[in-house]
This record gives sequence, structure tokens and C-alpha cells, in this order.
Amino acid sequence: MILTGIMIRLNLTESFVRVLTPILKPLLSISPNGIYTLVIGFLCGFPMGAKVIADLLSRGKLSQEEAQFLLAFCNNIGPIYFMSFVLPVLGLQKRVPYVLGMYGLPFLYGILLRYTLYKNMNPVGKRAPMMLSAAETKQTDTLLDALDDSIMSGLYGISKLGGYMVLFNLLNLIPQFFLYNKYLFGIHLCALINCLLEITSGISRMGSSAPLVILLILPFGGFSCIAQTYSMIKDTGLSLKSYILHKLALSAITAVYYGMWFLFSPSSFLL
Repeated sequence: MILTGIMIRLNLTESFVRVLTPILKPLLSISPNGIYTLVIGFLCGFPMGAKVIADLLSRGKLSQEEAQFLLAFCNNIGPIYFMSFVLPVLGLQKRVPYVLGMYGLPFLYGILLRYTLYKNMNPVGKRAPMMLSAAETKQTDTLLDALDDSIMSGLYGISKLGGYMVLFNLLNLIPQFFLYNKYLFGIHLCALINCLLEITSGISRMGSSAPLVILLILPFGGFSCIAQTYSMIKDTGLSLKSYILHKLALSAITAVYYGMWFLFSPSSFLL
């Protein structure tokens, strides 16, 4: 959060993705700041994509439509978290098929959206008005100014994320009183609800007992991630409802992906 805040405040985002711009711009027809959002949203995990979108939008570096478009698919589970925690806990040793499912599908979904629902989007169209205070929107001249502002913004963001994680982990205690020994299709209901509320603790609790269920919940992110995303975009005018619908669509697409895998290669499924 601090580093990307510095990049945005020093207007370095476009330079940061200059190498990728010739590759990604023809595919998605988005602005350089949109490409920066894409990179951060795919590499840094929930809810960094949403935070970068909100920061760039509030500073007039993204149009409202482009920001809403990017929010649909650029706010995902981080790849380091996915490969170093999720896959080992689920007992899955193959990486490439699951990485493609986790990140390739959202990217392809973004391309599909760009040429269907957002085919008339103009990425360099009307920019959003500045929504920050005069102190926050002042022209930053020095690295120290940018560092100071980014540290304060990062600490504020981290404190909110930590609060949501604690809250939803506490909510996970409630199902234990009513559903402790209850199962649905062989899945422990408490563990399933834990995954829906706070994905990390839910994965730890469910372990390798139902890897497909977790793989389908991950694109959605759980209600804690939804709340964290809302906390990042609540003052931007971006639609949380639209974001949730796109996340549900991605979960459905992921189900089709794994269904096709099982259909054509059942012997290698979930290995």
C-alpha cells in the first residue's frame, strides 16, 4: 500500500508499466494507469486492486467507467498467497492448471467484458472529479511528501483490513454453536461457512477435505473480502453490487473450467 501510494503520488504509474503497455493495451484498450491497476490487482491480492482503482479515480487518473470496468476483474487473491498457502493446504501439487484457473480466467473475462458490456468505453474520456481534501490533492513535489502521505494512507487502510479480518473471524464462532457436527454432501458446514465469511481461516479449517469447493469460493473471495473492497471504494461512486455480480460470474466460469477439466481428464483432476 505504501509503495503503490508513492508511485501514484509521484506520477510514476505510467512509467512503471511502460514495458507492458504495448502488450496489454491492444488486448484491453485501456489507459496506462488502467494497465498499472491490472498489474497491481493481479499481483498484490485483495483488496489492493480496489484501493489502487479508488486512489487513481479520486485523483482523476481513471475515468469512472474505466474504474468500474477494472474493478470487475482486477481485485483478486494474490499469487504468492495462492501458491504458497492455498495449494499446499488443499494438497494440490500441480500448479499451472490452478494458476490458469485463478488468474487466466479473470484476465480472459476482462477481455470479454471489454468487447461486450464495455465495448463503447473511452479510457481517456471524462475523468472523475477530485474527491480528496485540498491537503490530499496538493501537488506532491518531493519523495518525502509522497512517503509521508502514503504511510498515513497505508496505515489507515491496513487498520481497516485488520478490523474486518478480526470481525469476520469472530463471526466464525457463531456457526460452531449450531452446526458443529453438521455435514452437507460430506462437507463440514462450519468449515464451509468459515470459508464464505473469512477465506483464510476457512481454508485452514477445511484443509484438503473439499478442495474444489474452496477453488470455487476463491474467485468470489468471501464476505470479508467484499467488506474490505467496499471500504476501499465507498467514497468513489463505484458500484459494489456490480462488483459482486462479476465475482459471482467468475465463480460460475471457474466451475465450468473445472467441470471441463474433469470431463476430459478425470484421472488428473484435483492432483
